[in-house]
Amino acid sequence: MTTLGAQRLAPLCDGSHAGCRCPILQRRSHLKPRPQAPARYWASSKSLFNSSFSSKPTCQHAQRRRAAAATRAALEPDNASILVCGGGGIALEVTRKLKDMGAWVWMLQRSESRRSEIEGMNAILVRGDAMSVPDVEKAFGQIEEVEAVISTIGGTPANPKADSEGNMNLIRQAAKSGVKKFILVTSIGTGDSKDAPPEQVYNVLKPVLEEKTKAENLLKEKSGGMTFTIIRPGGLKSEPASGNGVLTENNKVCGAINREDAAGLIVRALFSDNADDKVLSAVDSKQLFGQPAYDTFTL
Repeated sequence: MTTLGAQRLAPLCDGSHAGCRCPILQRRSHLKPRPQAPARYWASSKSLFNSSFSSKPTCQHAQRRRAAAATRAALEPDNASILVCGGGGIALEVTRKLKDMGAWVWMLQRSESRRSEIEGMNAILVRGDAMSVPDVEKAFGQIEEVEAVISTIGGTPANPKADSEGNMNLIRQAAKSGVKKFILVTSIGTGDSKDAPPEQVYNVLKPVLEEKTKAENLLKEKSGGMTFTIIRPGGLKSEPASGNGVLTENNKVCGAINREDAAGLIVRALFSDNADDKVLSAVDSKQLFGQPAYDTFTL
C-alpha cells in the first residue's frame, strides 16, 4: 500500500492525496483517497455469494445471519477506513496505533492546530465541529466509506454539551451512513457505573457524566445494524504505558489508567467481535480505588 508519506516524497504532486493544499489539488478537488477493502473482505463476499445461490434450501433468516457475519469479518486493521473524533491525547494515541496497523485514518478536528502532528502520522485531517450537524454530514461525505468511528469527544463541567450533542450528531450520522462499528469513549461514572467513583469525584464531574450518559443511551438505541462498544476509562494519566490496562464488565470498578494503555484497549476492542455491543470499564489493574473483585474481559 502506498502511504501518504510516500506520496509526498514524489517529485511532482499529482493531487491525489488528502491534506495537500497545492494548486494541483485545488484544480482537482473532487479527488479523494480511496481505501481498498482487504482481500479477506472480497473472499468472504465471494463465499457469501456462492452460498446464497447454492442448490440447498436456506431460509432468509440464515442468509441474513451469514451476511451480518461476513460484514463484521470485513473489519480488519489493514486498509480499514476509520474516522477518529476528538482533539485530546487519547485520540492521537488511537490514531497512531491504527496507522501502525495499516489503517486509513481521518481525524475530525475543529482547527488546523494539530495538522502537522496528524499528517506526520500519515493520517488525514478533516475540518469540522461535531456540534454542527452540517459539519458532521460534510465530514462523512468527504470520506468515500467510513467503516468505523471512534469518538473520544468530551467537554468540561463548565461546558459539557459536547459530551452529548457532539457525540449524538456523530452517532446519528454514522447510523445513516452505514458505519459497521462505533466505539464511544466515555468515563467511569456514566450510566450504571454512577456509584463506582467516590461521591466527591462524581459530584464534581456530574454535569459531564450526565451528558455522556445521554450519548451512551442514544448509541444503544440507534445502533441498528451498526455494532458498538462503549468504553469507560477511569481517570486518565499522561504517563508511558504500563501494560496493566484491563477491561471489565463490572460497573463497580474504579481506578486510573494511562492514556496509552487506554488507547491500546480501544483499538483492540475495535477489531474484536467479543467486544461487540458491550459496555466496558477500562482501568489499570495496579491503580484501582479500593480492592473490588472483578473479572477481566477478554478481547
